Amino acid sequence: MRLRDENKKLAIRQKAIEMIVQSGLDGFSMQKLAKAAGVSPATLYIYYKDREDLILQLCREVSDELFEASMQDFSPDMDFAEGLKIQWRNRAQFFLEHPTEVTFIEQIRYSPIFEKISDYITTRYSSVMGKFVHKAVEKGELMPLSFEVYWSVCYAPLYQLIKFHTQGSYHKNKFTLTQEIMDQTLALVIKALKP
Repeated sequence: MRLRDENKKLAIRQKAIEMIVQSGLDGFSMQKLAKAAGVSPATLYIYYKDREDLILQLCREVSDELFEASMQDFSPDMDFAEGLKIQWRNRAQFFLEHPTEVTFIEQIRYSPIFEKISDYITTRYSSVMGKFVHKAVEKGELMPLSFEVYWSVCYAPLYQLIKFHTQGSYHKNKFTLTQEIMDQTLALVIKALKP
């Protein structure tokens, strides 16, 4: 029986994420991954049952990393403005430091495989962020909104700024996301969400 090598598993993980980001799920296979990672196909099956198991494990790992990063210095008992500022800071930092992993999760989100992992991803966030949002509504810091409206107003501006920073702006000038720009945008978001 072959032994598990954590360094090899990390290399396989990184190569798999890169391949999925570059070529999508349709072009991804265990055979191609083995070749790209420089391992035998049998090596992959030491760590993963099959292609789907590999993708689901990668999704869990990356979503766990994003969750842990976004919860750094955050408590659902914080005032809404303070908590949201920490959420924005943490999420921006993770997105800018791990663009390949974020793109990977986005690709999975819009694929049929997401149904198999969505409960895992959303349950952790819902338990913490749900409490944060409900407390903010109870304290009069946030107007009651549906999840979709809340999320669109609350986080879409941050994610668009990150896209401008990483992919370029509509203008010819290079856009750089600064703390000043993030704070200015966040102030407008908080103002829009107040009752």
